[in-house]
Amino acid sequence: MTREALPNPLGIYEKALPKDLDWPARLALAKALDFDFVEMSIDETDERMTRLSWSKAERAAFCAAVRDFGVSVPSVCLSAHRRFPFGSRDPSTRVKARDIMRRAIDLCVDLGIRTIQVAGYDVYYEEADVGTKERFIEGLQWSVREAAKAQVMLAVEIMDTAFINSITRWREYDQLIHSPYFCVYPDLGNLTAWGNDVDAELRAGIDRIVAIHLKDTLKVTGDFPGQFRDVPFGDGCVDFKACFATLADLGYRGPFLMEMWTEKSDEPVVEIATARRWMIEQMRLGGLLQVA
Repeated sequence: MTREALPNPLGIYEKALPKDLDWPARLALAKALDFDFVEMSIDETDERMTRLSWSKAERAAFCAAVRDFGVSVPSVCLSAHRRFPFGSRDPSTRVKARDIMRRAIDLCVDLGIRTIQVAGYDVYYEEADVGTKERFIEGLQWSVREAAKAQVMLAVEIMDTAFINSITRWREYDQLIHSPYFCVYPDLGNLTAWGNDVDAELRAGIDRIVAIHLKDTLKVTGDFPGQFRDVPFGDGCVDFKACFATLADLGYRGPFLMEMWTEKSDEPVVEIATARRWMIEQMRLGGLLQVA
């Protein structure tokens, strides 16, 4: 199956690629592996958060690389809010959360990135309560207003914690915010691990899905907290064939993002290429692709 035969854009997560690459090399490798796009990560590490302060020259160089290699970067995974959450009890942390979002929106405007994936946590390292949720909602409402001004989409990921672990739970916030700039970014692994009816969830959210993460997981049970990363494709609980069948029936033509963490792998390129072939076969089995 050739890349041209894929009905949906297929991308790779930045953290799947070797960490020591610069952006031109990263985009070149993604292109060599037949991916359409790369999703940038701005996580809670100081290293990746410095991207929020890139100079005009650094931003221009990034845009030039995207143009030269023909591999887009249409989305950014903004997980820095795990460290600086909107729901925090600490006012200075909440100020930092807004600063991160404001800078991220500005960066996206300059880089041509259209979607910011927002982590669906009220807090992560603090204990949650009614107040953390209320402050999270307030932060989301402010964020969506700022994003709308810049015509940048905010999309909440279905997460690895119970706080927003389904599209149904995300709908609670959608009803409060009620904006075309506020959408959902489901992760098939997270949706499955929490025991959701994935078919029903996808059908309930299809009109608001901006992109979909492809990741395998191990299910949450009464005596097991689940495993939400580093599960090889095919070794977990996700029924990719069934998921793709649902999405084919719904006519979904948005992007898929293969979420992997192979930065420390001895053979990351081999792992990625193998995973891509496996995933395309699941798409074919699910009827998303026509038989070549």
